[in-house]
Amino acid sequence: MPVIEVVNLSKKFRTNRKEPGIAGAVKALFRPVVQETAAVDGVRFTVEPGEVVGYIGVNGAGKSTTIKMLTGILEPTAGMVRVLGRDPHRQRVDNAREIGVVFGQRSQLWWDLAFIESLNLISKIYEIDPGRYRELLDQFCGMLDLGDLLRVPIRSMSLGQKMRAELTAALIHEPRIVYLDEPTIGLDLIVKERIREFIREQNKRNGTTVFLTTHDLGDIEKLCRRVIIIDAGRIIYDGPLTTIQERFGRYRTITFETAGFAATISLPPGVETAPQNPEDRKLILKFDRTKTTASKVASAVMDQIDVVDFSLAEPDLSSVVRQIYNGALKENVPP
Repeated sequence: MPVIEVVNLSKKFRTNRKEPGIAGAVKALFRPVVQETAAVDGVRFTVEPGEVVGYIGVNGAGKSTTIKMLTGILEPTAGMVRVLGRDPHRQRVDNAREIGVVFGQRSQLWWDLAFIESLNLISKIYEIDPGRYRELLDQFCGMLDLGDLLRVPIRSMSLGQKMRAELTAALIHEPRIVYLDEPTIGLDLIVKERIREFIREQNKRNGTTVFLTTHDLGDIEKLCRRVIIIDAGRIIYDGPLTTIQERFGRYRTITFETAGFAATISLPPGVETAPQNPEDRKLILKFDRTKTTASKVASAVMDQIDVVDFSLAEPDLSSVVRQIYNGALKENVPP
């Protein structure tokens, strides 16, 4: 049974349009022009227990609005949403007991209190058994290296320290579902990897369902097997990450380090030579994997020039998503 069920979910916002100047202000006061904008438009999906789902899209696509409806912060304009069988807006208290939320640019912790005091308050709010609370606190301190932060006020923490604290606060009551909205924004690589490993461990150990929105495609590649891509409030893809990578990641780049540079060589079909400097003694080739293979390219090159070493570069997800937003998905994926 799905833990999240969304059917034809929509959210529209009404705003007053105002023309510039005093005349515009008077007109807006007596004859306001109301503009209706659909932030989410007929979204439909389900999430099974224990899934880690990446929910991605450009700014303004509708990601955060969707999460706010799933958590009960916003009431949908139309459609149906059920989280663990509940209406998250009408049953907000019951819903909140079984979910955790991290908004990357907003804090849920008390700014002037030491971190441990915030956690103690959260344990009381969620009525966590004291013994279990101490056990979880020790576990999280070890995984996220929190020992030196427990007595530090939130306002005195760095961005990376705050994010580790936010994750702890969101998961200390062992929620069945956790929503992560840009959890690694602005963080350095070491902190990002620690947070990713923590999320993976929580999913593996507790079966926690994770619904992740992010602009960091490294988060998606490291954590998710399934992605939902939303554009202008509508879902344009919902399926395995590997399918997207395979369908749109046609081109590979193979770089040869050579003993000497050959002016001309014969290449298999589907292989292009990238611009290069002969003095570097490197040969960079781009090939279409649907027309040839890396082994055939390597064999053809090695038969003609002396190769010292070579490396193969796979396409990253950022280039794949860029193709999708440029319209490639409409040409390749049936509706």
